[in-house]
Amino acid sequence: MIGAVLTCCLPVPCLAAPGLGAEVYGATVEAGKFEFESRYDRLTGGTANGADVIKLEAAYSLNNRLRIGVFTELAKESGFSRRTEEVAIEAIYYLGKAGGLDFAVYGEYAIGLHGPDKLEAKLLMQHKRGPLDLRLNLIAEKPLVSSDPLEFGYAASVDVEAFDEFRLGVQAFGDLGTTRSFLPNAEHFIGPVAKYEVEGLGPEVVLEVGYLFAVAKAKDDADGQVRVALELEF
Repeated sequence: MIGAVLTCCLPVPCLAAPGLGAEVYGATVEAGKFEFESRYDRLTGGTANGADVIKLEAAYSLNNRLRIGVFTELAKESGFSRRTEEVAIEAIYYLGKAGGLDFAVYGEYAIGLHGPDKLEAKLLMQHKRGPLDLRLNLIAEKPLVSSDPLEFGYAASVDVEAFDEFRLGVQAFGDLGTTRSFLPNAEHFIGPVAKYEVEGLGPEVVLEVGYLFAVAKAKDDADGQVRVALELEF
């Protein structure tokens, strides 16, 4: 009981910040593809300055519909040492195409190492045509504590191929409230992102860098977040 109370009393701005350690998932699945991603996201400015998350993820697509993955997140609050927050298993199942959009569902079970386990579900939507890639993820998350409400959020991105293997776009992450308070004055982050595909190394290598600005309530704790990710595809 005492340990649970102490855990709840620890600061959590970095863990709660929308987008930190997250990505905007596409809705399509390619059979036989193995993916490994490492991500480092860090909050800047405000009381949460320096808080960060490192995410390590590996996934494999069994066929053109089902992708299975595992990941872990290591977080560091400002003034505290880094610790492993959770390990999780995830799955993406491709539903099909309608109205020019690809649809898929995402499911995740995360084991909390310093807090409750949680379940997360997402509806993934993607429109890809020519150089344009438009994505929207609608998110529902439930900590496995009976008194905690269902939490809602979103992740969105749009990017275009500016020139050969170099893409420019915008990403946005935010909270949409809970079953107790829907669409409140919540936290949002939005900003530019660049992606570059490195050729000639064998596996497909994609480097992503970006900076998202804090919007609305997110400005209470931070000015924004730096995002860096490296993805390998085999």
